[in-house]
Amino acid sequence: MQAIGIIPARYASTRLPGKPLVDLAGQSMIQRVVAQARQASLSRVIVATDDERILAHVRGFGGEAVLTSADHPSGTDRIWDAYQQLQTTADCIINIQGDEPFIHPAQIDALVRLFDQPQPPQLATLVKPVVNKEELFSPHLPKVVRDAAGHALYFSRHPLPYQRQQDPANWLQHHRYLRHIGLYAYRPDVLAEITQLPPSALELAESLEQLRWLEHGYRILTAETELETIGIDTPEDVERALRYLRAQ
Repeated sequence: MQAIGIIPARYASTRLPGKPLVDLAGQSMIQRVVAQARQASLSRVIVATDDERILAHVRGFGGEAVLTSADHPSGTDRIWDAYQQLQTTADCIINIQGDEPFIHPAQIDALVRLFDQPQPPQLATLVKPVVNKEELFSPHLPKVVRDAAGHALYFSRHPLPYQRQQDPANWLQHHRYLRHIGLYAYRPDVLAEITQLPPSALELAESLEQLRWLEHGYRILTAETELETIGIDTPEDVERALRYLRAQ
């Protein structure tokens, strides 16, 4: 079973320009992501970037990288561009976020295992139990509801489900909520199809790309993790990551 990890890495960022090259205690963020991904059950780990500086940096530390168009509207489109350039075949492609330098190899492997079966899923992603009210009501941490077989029914920035008979302050006492971890896996043929889909009404309403796939009839299988990750979007997140590293 061949699984390829592709890490989309843009230079432009509204809140943190040059984010992949930010120094985190002697290593760039993208170097740390690559190092973590290489510990997973992947045959290759490739950085897909739109910037020559990131390309040169990744190749400089011995990583594999390809230069993609700067016009891609999403990381999914950038990953499809990179995969086509590789001129190889794979059973699944893992989309590893380029701003999560502490991604756990076990989280990547949880998705890879979903594809190592006679009928692999079309798409897959990770979910994690919500642990407090701050997570539950944060619009920055999308929530997900699933069917009995573990397929995603819907993603929302609002807590789902709404508990009509309970005070919102007590919702966590009466339901096991799940939040979405933005690690995706695709069958290559499905990746080719979803990159041709136009933006959907639900996607535009919630600003969540995966709703486009659900709205067009694709199924997203989920794997559950208890492991936490630290995403980096702002200078404050960089400081938080540095504190985490100092504590190790």
